Amino acid sequence: MTDALVVPGMAVPRGRFPHFRRAGDLVFVSGTSSRRPDGTFAGASADPMGVTDLDIRAQTRAVIENIGAVLAAAGGSLTDLVNVTTYLVSMNDFGGYNEVYAEFFDETGPARTTVAVHQLPHPHLLIEISATAYLPEIPGGSPRSISAPAR
Repeated sequence: MTDALVVPGMAVPRGRFPHFRRAGDLVFVSGTSSRRPDGTFAGASADPMGVTDLDIRAQTRAVIENIGAVLAAAGGSLTDLVNVTTYLVSMNDFGGYNEVYAEFFDETGPARTTVAVHQLPHPHLLIEISATAYLPEIPGGSPRSISAPAR
């Protein structure tokens, strides 16, 4: 079975794509940022003069929590992840990202690739993560229930 879903209560994607797509036992989570439902970004602020303060640790934590909410809507959790690909605007942020990542995962967690990219879809973004989870369908071919994440 194939399902795609824009998850209610989460930031609406900035393009025509779902938060996740299920293909059999796999759930593919679209690139996820620290964007909140109101359009602001966790780990990003600006003072009255427009000087920005961007925090890789806060953004990483928010991204992983957002992925957790997407997986909850698909009937799973972060423990179901089998692969993540992380996009950092600067490898200078690798240490802070890695520190927070380790709060959620250890060596038994998902396979991981981290790459540097020129930029992400908003200048306040330091990180984006896409992921794949293994969520077996219920015997008989129906997927786990799809619902909005608890908030």
